[in-house]
Amino acid sequence: MTPSSRQQREYERRRVEKWQARQRARQIRRRQRLVIGGVLAGVAVVGIVVALLLLNRPDDGADPAATATATPSATPSAAPTASAEPLPTTDPQLYDAAPDPAEAEGRTWEATLTTSAGDIGIELDGAAAPQATASFLRLARDGFYTGTACHRLLPDSLLQCGDPTATGTGGPGYGFGPIENAPEDDLYPAGTVAMARQGNNGESMGSQFFLVFEDVTLPSDDAGGYTVFGRITSGLELLQEVATQGTVPGTEQPVVPVTIEGVTVQ
Repeated sequence: MTPSSRQQREYERRRVEKWQARQRARQIRRRQRLVIGGVLAGVAVVGIVVALLLLNRPDDGADPAATATATPSATPSAAPTASAEPLPTTDPQLYDAAPDPAEAEGRTWEATLTTSAGDIGIELDGAAAPQATASFLRLARDGFYTGTACHRLLPDSLLQCGDPTATGTGGPGYGFGPIENAPEDDLYPAGTVAMARQGNNGESMGSQFFLVFEDVTLPSDDAGGYTVFGRITSGLELLQEVATQGTVPGTEQPVVPVTIEGVTVQ
């Protein structure tokens, strides 16, 4: 029996509707796959970010960055951070050799360090440390120290000065030794004025010196201790006040700048 035209049209209609239904189902499944894929990709990205954060997180038990030892030496200070103001430097006269210790031996000398923090009086002991005293006297009289920064602060004990480069490596062009008048018990009481030197080399003293404002023990090394050539007679409280302000983070540079504006000797 041949289907009528009406039946034929109805058959075609149902066939088209079934095809359209299959197409809609395919589209729905495709969208679901896209959504699920996007979610999975997002989860993967989040997982990667979290993993990177965990890998770069400092260990809870990690030690803080190592700090410089209390040993006063003519070595470079910690590199300044971006927050540290550049220290002033000078271009002083350099010398071929240290002066004759006879220029200072047998007597004491009075000197005043005029600094940006105030005046510091010191007494130099030419009898106990003639070589160091003669060197300091020459450099002071020639204006070597004028304009130099005290580049290194150990807040619990001392301030180091006398380097024209403000790096811990500068000097007058000569080195001298041996060590004079170092304490046998390694104790450097508040008020001590002593020479800095390079590492374990007792012949490496030059222009750098340190001013002790609190009692400190500095253990001797292979070269010995540190030449004590004077004592602070006034202005100790100025150094202690500078110390209370601490150092620029990441450096040994004092927060309160201390620059030597001149040295007078009597």
